[in-house]
Amino acid sequence: MNIEKQGNQFVFKVPDTADLEALQRLLNYIEYIQLTKNSKATQEDVDKLSREVNISWWERNKNRLLGE
Repeated sequence: MNIEKQGNQFVFKVPDTADLEALQRLLNYIEYIQLTKNSKATQEDVDKLSREVNISWWERNKNRLLGE
């Protein structure tokens, strides 16, 4: 395995025997890091937003899921 810089990109070379799902998780994590690198949100902010989204989703879907 190795990494090379080609122009304005990095190229990862991985054997074709590598675990594809694990590689996809790694790429997803790298993308997450890139997308959030300038975020000023705290973990507390993220937790609060997550709770709000979950409550909102549940209110919209509970009748369908509980068969009411």
